[in-house]
Amino acid sequence: MSVTHDLHKGMVIRHEGQLFTVLDFSMAKTGKQKATVHVKLRSVTTGHTGERTLDELGKIEEVPTEVRHMQYLYASGNERVFMDNETYEQYPLVEDVLGDAVHFMVDEETYRIQVIEGQPIALQLAPVVVLEVVHTAPVEHAGGSTNVQKEAKLSSGITIQVPLFIKNGDKIRVKTENSEYQGKEH
Repeated sequence: MSVTHDLHKGMVIRHEGQLFTVLDFSMAKTGKQKATVHVKLRSVTTGHTGERTLDELGKIEEVPTEVRHMQYLYASGNERVFMDNETYEQYPLVEDVLGDAVHFMVDEETYRIQVIEGQPIALQLAPVVVLEVVHTAPVEHAGGSTNVQKEAKLSSGITIQVPLFIKNGDKIRVKTENSEYQGKEH
């Protein structure tokens, strides 16, 4: 059983027989009342999110996880298929469970996958990833303005705002938390 101060983002807990990943949590204390802990959870099996208070959760059980390196192979319907680099077994992960990580995945790239009881449950992305620009408008000059940006479609399929000097084929760094351009890769 874990207590409030043991909570952390990415932690997997068992509640009412189901597995949930802790997405976020915060404490709120008003006046003389005891502190209330609000926890945002995502179901490991369905990907649905919800919020609960720690009192609603009651006793929480942390579920041990391991991390394996798996190669992203392909998309199949609403699933993404990965291959374990050690066993060569293939595992599907539902896009709802992957969340925003699907916007940063590139075919044949190796990722860190969180596993529980032999089953993959989540993809752990780096804070910044390098992606190639596959389509953007031609290089332009802003006439002295430094904040002018244009759209660029990246190799993972996501479209973000980039500076005017970025061109097709450039490799750029993108922050996975908010899809922001972080600089050109050299």
